[in-house]
Amino acid sequence: QVQLVESGGGLVQAGDSLRLSCAASGRTTLMGWFRQAPGKEREFVVAIGGTGGHTLYADSASGRFAISRDYAKTTVYLKMNSLKPEAMGVYYCAASGRYGGAWSGANAYDYWGQGTQVTVSS
Repeated sequence: QVQLVESGGGLVQAGDSLRLSCAASGRTTLMGWFRQAPGKEREFVVAIGGTGGHTLYADSASGRFAISRDYAKTTVYLKMNSLKPEAMGVYYCAASGRYGGAWSGANAYDYWGQGTQVTVSS
């Protein structure tokens, strides 16, 4: 069982930047971030493959968000720039211990973090 611990959430103003981190307690392949806004379902934001050479962004994240991976520390980062109020929500780190599955689907992931709150004030 792999444990995921997120950090870096907080309250920012629109236009600010924020970096989220997710530390895994063991080896993982695919890692990603999902967001759940108040009253809405959890949605895919971005994912990075096991080697770090491939990424997938949701349309809402493309161009302003950047995911990266530190293999030495089994940590994934999400840098969010020019934040908008619609980016607000609980961000969940997710990871898989296997290969296969659609990266944007929750079923591709085996492990989930507890979530970190991101609040963007306008």
